[in-house]
Amino acid sequence: MKRMQTLLIPFQLLTYVLMLLALYTIFIYAPVEKTMGVIQKIFYIHVPSAFLAYLAFFITFIASIIYLYRKDPKWDTVAHCAVETGVIFCTIVLITGPIWARPIWNVWWTWDPRLTTTLILWFTYVAYLMLRRSVKENRRANLAAVFGIIGFINVPITFFSIRLWRTIHPVVITSRGLNMSGPMKFSLIITFIAFCFLFFALLISRIRLERLKTNIEEVKEIMDDMKLAKGIYNGQ
Repeated sequence: MKRMQTLLIPFQLLTYVLMLLALYTIFIYAPVEKTMGVIQKIFYIHVPSAFLAYLAFFITFIASIIYLYRKDPKWDTVAHCAVETGVIFCTIVLITGPIWARPIWNVWWTWDPRLTTTLILWFTYVAYLMLRRSVKENRRANLAAVFGIIGFINVPITFFSIRLWRTIHPVVITSRGLNMSGPMKFSLIITFIAFCFLFFALLISRIRLERLKTNIEEVKEIMDDMKLAKGIYNGQ
């Protein structure tokens, strides 16, 4: 635990520096897009957030499978914390998307396949978190693991929705790569790296917090058992 804390501090500092650099590249270095104007700069936040939400739910998918196989509680913790982190980034996607769409499509929301499947994805993993709160502890991990595996089905559907159905949502990556200028590509790469560091900083911190919570609960149980044993001994 101390080793994790020692590594986490410089990791967080590096994340802070990269986020500042990302903000600089987005709002100062990257040129204003000719057609969409300054609102296009939301793109640099919207796209990395979407990919990291997918990554978080993929981590939940893998961790859930490993938990069902090994029955090791630490993998249940990883799955749980990954969902919480993924929901944060998915929420950013759902907030930045309509802000970007309003001046471009002239509507805040349209039931486009990509938008609709992303909203369903968000509701799926919010339901996962609600399930964990409503189910008793002895069944919680197993049900959450099954839910985490089944829920992941919507991730590839969401990702490929712009290719499976007719959609007005722009395609970010084509067969020719990223169709944008050099400074825009550089800004997107820097922002993506910064958001990756932010993602893992949040995920690692959340896992660490959950493990500390578990340790405290175990210590409380030991103390309660000692008090009970002491009371029985004194009663005798």
